[in-house]
Amino acid sequence: MSVPDAGNEAGNDAGNDPGVTVGVVLVGPPTAGKSSVGALLARQLGVPFADTDALVAQAARKPVGDVFVDDGERVFRELERGAVARGLESFGPAGGVLALGSGAVLDPDVRRMLANTVIVYLEASFATVAKRTGMDRPRVVIPGNPRGMLRAMLEERRPVYADLASITVPTDDMAPEEVAADLAKRLRG
Repeated sequence: MSVPDAGNEAGNDAGNDPGVTVGVVLVGPPTAGKSSVGALLARQLGVPFADTDALVAQAARKPVGDVFVDDGERVFRELERGAVARGLESFGPAGGVLALGSGAVLDPDVRRMLANTVIVYLEASFATVAKRTGMDRPRVVIPGNPRGMLRAMLEERRPVYADLASITVPTDDMAPEEVAADLAKRLRG
């Protein structure tokens, strides 16, 4: 798979040689389409696909949401760090595609693991994420202001995604199939 100019904060300089085989890592907020786009993109490129949330669930033997509730964020992030390493190790000789959980990029160890990968930021606005998560409708007042927490989370992570990314794709008005096709074309050069 050929790569675009991909110099980024994670140390990726593979973009200088279009013959270099690399992994593609999808980052972005919840519901941006990382898992859907990742599976479609990997199929189009003929490379393996891994999803860190699925790898965490497999390792914990329970859904990722239950890991957060039952074991806490610290345990989840430890499992996630291992999932990133396993996902990257699963790439074949032609590379691979890895969908990263939305908060994984906050971990400096994870950012170091992403060196020599093409990082694609699937950008989604607050309105889109709120709609896709069901937080765009009037609800019973829930203590803690979930919409405000979602907005704060997105604002905290957005600059990290943008700084790491070699490629940014706005996904608000695109179907996963469109995003995957566009990325496959760009990556093939």
